[in-house]
Amino acid sequence: MLRTKLYDEEVRKAEEAISHLRKSLVSTGDRSAKIRTYNFPQGRVTDHRIGLTVYNLDTVLNGEVQEFIDALQFAENAEKMVS
Repeated sequence: MLRTKLYDEEVRKAEEAISHLRKSLVSTGDRSAKIRTYNFPQGRVTDHRIGLTVYNLDTVLNGEVQEFIDALQFAENAEKMVS
């Protein structure tokens, strides 16, 4: 009986840890969790993950996003070097 109670407690702790990990990986969906802002009146696109703002909204909407890709790769590589 004691063994069963200890096993149940360990299972509960493991499930709780998994639940906490999943919650940390999923965004809340709040406005503060946005990745990118498209500002049409100013013709501006801002990527909030890396703080990059460009003023060529039309070209970005036409699929020319290489500037964002390069900046994201640079930020990822910089983060890897720090770690």
